[in-house]
Amino acid sequence: MSYEYPIFDVTSAVAVLNQTLDYAFPTITVVGEISDFRVSKEKWIYFDIKDDQSKLKCFGTVYQLRMPLESGMQVEIIANPRLHNLYGFSLNIQSVRPVGEGSIKKASDLLKAKLEKEGLFSSERKRYIATAPARIGLISSEQSAGYADFIKIMNARWQGTSVELYNVQVQGESAPEEVVRAIHYFSQQSDPVDVVVIIRGGGSIDDLSTFSVEKVVRAVSASRIPTLVAIGHEVDESLSELTADMRASTPSNAAELLFPDKKEIIKQIHLRLLSLSDNVSMILDSKTAQLNQNKLILTHRLDQILAQKQQEIKYARSILESSHPRATLKRGYALIHSGSKLVSSSKQALPNMDIEIEFRDARVKAKIK
Repeated sequence: MSYEYPIFDVTSAVAVLNQTLDYAFPTITVVGEISDFRVSKEKWIYFDIKDDQSKLKCFGTVYQLRMPLESGMQVEIIANPRLHNLYGFSLNIQSVRPVGEGSIKKASDLLKAKLEKEGLFSSERKRYIATAPARIGLISSEQSAGYADFIKIMNARWQGTSVELYNVQVQGESAPEEVVRAIHYFSQQSDPVDVVVIIRGGGSIDDLSTFSVEKVVRAVSASRIPTLVAIGHEVDESLSELTADMRASTPSNAAELLFPDKKEIIKQIHLRLLSLSDNVSMILDSKTAQLNQNKLILTHRLDQILAQKQQEIKYARSILESSHPRATLKRGYALIHSGSKLVSSSKQALPNMDIEIEFRDARVKAKIK
């Protein structure tokens, strides 16, 4: 009995083969080198992925690019294998990312140049972040060493800050979307936090590449809340750090930049209080000496004024006494009285008028003849 092979027309053959691929390998991951990379109409991307012996056609959109690509880069693509009825077999890209230190760095350099040209790293865009914020939004993996270091240093240096953690994956395929979603979450709050802190501990360049993905970098740049980003160790540099309002070398350093050391502040306050006390004592001593000096000057001046007034009174008294009628009587003169009236003219003196003559020491009665 002979086996009869199925006979298809071309369209049916394509459909059957695609069904077989959908059933057996709906999605595959392929690692290789990009060749013949090109972009059409600023929307579609085409390239081949190859190794030493083979190559496959790839097709996708620019929106699926995590970072800029070019020929010669090693990449990992996740794609759906498809047989097109006119253009043959290709891998329809779901996602693509550089792999290997050289390719990742090259992609990062290309994106850095692009974003720098747009002004995303400009110092004029940086916003001020106050120390000891009351509320922070923390984007990190709760299980990571970076998160533990940040919380430990924060608690050791300061208390009273409210921390709202948005737990995310910090590496892997889903990490960029999760980080972007976290940034949008804090930006859309009606009662926003004071600062958004994004941290991740050390790792390989591949592990840290999430924070140099274009959508993540742009989300940090567009954040409504000031941002502080600390990725990896001091020697590591992510594009998210460059566009953030503040950069820290490590998660621990991020806590040090945000929160002052309360012990050092207490020490400084104590020293300032001592200095203030000394200054107050010096000022009081100076003012007391000045008041005493002013008191002496004022007392001396009052004595001068009093002496002057006493002299004036004495002089006025002598003038007053010299013009008193009794002073004239002492010099040998006399006053003539007629009753209650003073006789000051001979015309007032009438014959047989009874008068009194007032001398210095007594009065005598007389009659005019």
